[in-house]
Amino acid sequence: MAAPITLLCLPCAGASATMYLRWRRLLPAWVRVEPVELAGRGSRIADPFSAGFQAAVDDVCTRMRPWVSGRYALYGHSMGALLAYGAARRLRTLGLPPPQLLIASGSASPSARDNSRLAGMRGRADLLDDLRRQGGTPQAVFDDEELLGLTLAVLEADYALCLDYRHDDEAPLALPVHVMGGRRDDIAPDRLRAWQDVAQEPVTLEYFDGGHFFIRDSESAVLGAIAAHLGRPSAPSQGVRHASLDAA
Repeated sequence: MAAPITLLCLPCAGASATMYLRWRRLLPAWVRVEPVELAGRGSRIADPFSAGFQAAVDDVCTRMRPWVSGRYALYGHSMGALLAYGAARRLRTLGLPPPQLLIASGSASPSARDNSRLAGMRGRADLLDDLRRQGGTPQAVFDDEELLGLTLAVLEADYALCLDYRHDDEAPLALPVHVMGGRRDDIAPDRLRAWQDVAQEPVTLEYFDGGHFFIRDSESAVLGAIAAHLGRPSAPSQGVRHASLDAA
């Protein structure tokens, strides 16, 4: 059995970290899944949304503190990957132990973000159309007006966080980064490979069947890959390496 490790999971835009709870019974027992909830949703629905990207990162790091003294890794999907990157940088600034691994899922590199889609959102109708287009939201949410209203409010706040992010030339992360992408997602391969811009060590890139929410379309393959990377000692290599545990 691999050495025990805590996997701190950050949600995508519009979602609660409870999206990861099912992973507790699907990943091996040596992986401790800890969803990191953001303000304004789930168990923190009474908390006001974070006022900007850095405020959200600071909040996330505060909530991560109980686990960063031991072996841990960061996982984030879409917006969650951007927050995980911000958290890794902030933890470094605070002088706290770094994660063993950062898994960035369904997200362009922070150095290659394109906010044109988010910047073009104008009100509820645009948010609703975007929510449907992205997929991954149960039909029950669209059928319940109250639940849909809450979801759109969270989505709007999260998109504002993403738009508030400003990339800079701070030193790359000195830790392994593994990138996951969906074969039918709109994110261009070069924007996924650009995670190498923010990492000192060679980045690995892996594709799965599905669109933006390939983590649901190919859940078994994704979780198998996560377990494989968490249980694998890092090894030196050159450049961006490609892997595919879910080869077509």
